Amino acid sequence: MRQLIIIGSGPAGYTAAIYAARANLAPLVIASSVEAGGELTKTTEVENYPGFAEGIQGPDLMIEMQKQAERFGAEIVLDDVTDLQLEGQIKKVTLGNGDVHEALAVVFATGSAYRKLGLPDEERLSGYGVSWCATCDGFFFRKKTIAVIGGGDSAMEEATFLTKFADKVYVIHRKGELRASKAMQERAFSDPKIEFLWNKAVTGISGSELVDGIDLVDTVDGTESHLDLSGVFIAIGADPRTHLVHDQLDINADGTVAVDGRSSRTNITGVFAAGDVIDPTYRQAVTAAGSGTVAALDAEHYLASLPRELVAGAVQPTELEVPEAAAVPTPA
Repeated sequence: MRQLIIIGSGPAGYTAAIYAARANLAPLVIASSVEAGGELTKTTEVENYPGFAEGIQGPDLMIEMQKQAERFGAEIVLDDVTDLQLEGQIKKVTLGNGDVHEALAVVFATGSAYRKLGLPDEERLSGYGVSWCATCDGFFFRKKTIAVIGGGDSAMEEATFLTKFADKVYVIHRKGELRASKAMQERAFSDPKIEFLWNKAVTGISGSELVDGIDLVDTVDGTESHLDLSGVFIAIGADPRTHLVHDQLDINADGTVAVDGRSSRTNITGVFAAGDVIDPTYRQAVTAAGSGTVAALDAEHYLASLPRELVAGAVQPTELEVPEAAAVPTPA
């Protein structure tokens, strides 16, 4: 049995692991078999994460976070959770390989997945002109022509933000009116850099190494057209990865896991949530990392409140094969 199991390996999961490991909780991190590192592993240059003046590649940032967590004694497992039993004092986590791990506390940090158009070249050109985050990637499209796909508040916000960098921003919507709030619509309509293309659906994204255009079809008359541009920002929503806990944790109307105020505490004692899975608004690596810190501290405080004999039965750091580099220097 573990003191703590962390489910998820994005900025929230790995930051929680770093803090928990340094607190001698010997956390087990279930990092996923195919998406270890989270959404940042699908990006290229990351320039807005503090501490990297020249920027860093998304996959490299997540590798460094993993190394840092392992340095302090976190154990990483590359597998997927197939079942969770969170009620009761001892939580059970079942993996795809059939292993069942038990813990006194769980941090749920599975993140969210951006909705995709489902086009053949969407994945291939991800990070090479296709993006789901204007705040992350807008800087790379200075003086370029780009498009935002979507008609909600997030699409209007993305389009307005991108006018700080791009010379021209097309907003492409498959209907003849927006679903965004009136205030967001008025802001976008009044921006001279934004042009709306109504009743248009994207049918293809072109470009050999970088995006150079998109194919469109008119949803009313079926007319096909091509639009030359350098970037495509897809803003049709994101879905928190909560399918494992729908019947156990309280879920907000927006699909995120409900927590108590600014804490990470869920409705089940000993279960904490962090990162994009609780955040429908900001969805940034740095805010997710901060949320992971909160979860680790909340879990540490919870474990400290348990009977000593119960915690004594969990795996302790000395029972793990921790790399020599994991030793924390004693202050002089």
